[in-house]
Amino acid sequence: MFDTPDRSALPARPGVGYKPQHYQAIMADAGCVQWLEIHAENYMGDGGRPLAQLRHLAERFAISVHGVGLSIGGAEALDPDHLARLKHLVGWLNPASFSEHLAWSTHDSHFYNDLLPLPYTNATLTRVCDHIDQVQQVLARPMLLENPSSYLAFAESTWDEPAFLQEIARRTGCGLLLDVNNVFVSATNLGYRPQAYIDAYPLDLVGEIHLGGHDEDEDEHGAPLLIDSHGAEVVDPVWALLDYTLARSGARPTLVEWDTDVPDWPVLEAEAARAAAALARISPEAPAQLSAQLSAQGQARTE
Repeated sequence: MFDTPDRSALPARPGVGYKPQHYQAIMADAGCVQWLEIHAENYMGDGGRPLAQLRHLAERFAISVHGVGLSIGGAEALDPDHLARLKHLVGWLNPASFSEHLAWSTHDSHFYNDLLPLPYTNATLTRVCDHIDQVQQVLARPMLLENPSSYLAFAESTWDEPAFLQEIARRTGCGLLLDVNNVFVSATNLGYRPQAYIDAYPLDLVGEIHLGGHDEDEDEHGAPLLIDSHGAEVVDPVWALLDYTLARSGARPTLVEWDTDVPDWPVLEAEAARAAAALARISPEAPAQLSAQLSAQGQARTE
């Protein structure tokens, strides 16, 4: 037997990215995992075992749908066929959440198997907001927008990333998905403190937090270069960054992603258990206490 959850909203508890090889194990004993994420593009077909299994999972778990192919930041118009298939999926599944990336992956009808970065300019801002408005109108629901992992910075950017994301949310009404591994990867690659990014981020708009593994490499000058791979355990510095984030945001739905070299279920469930432990350390009063602390600091600076 199991408790029947509220499947209309993601709980502020651990979730995992669902993989079909884990179906039987999850249905038998999901452990601490209370919600699941699927990639939209894997479920846009008609019928078959994947959709049958997803229907069974949706009876027991809140589901988050994560898109990887809309190309929200692309220069061209959104693909109407892709958007129609997404609408159909979201329509029958009625997930608790839908999210996409601040990135582009298409150009001149070509699809690239990467989520590519954008310059943060006023022109990009307008284009991204127009695309998000279209998605939200078609799906008849707000979406979440995920911060990217970055390997370079554009000289023409006139916005920093947290402010850019906050302005997108202000203009469109979308929420945000904060991937703390992406923050750590970008901060290492571009040479800034990940904690400073979190301090500047609009945490009140965060509907999900993501964690994942990354690969370590070096650039041509021998400097550290991290690659967001989702193919390994979450490293200790990213867990520490999660603690830093949760202390400021309060508990949020927190997902462990593992998309390549997928391990057996006990390994992934153990990562989710570590996320559960991080969430358990957070006092419900933490955000209010932080707000009062920052307010007191601000008042002290003006006296």
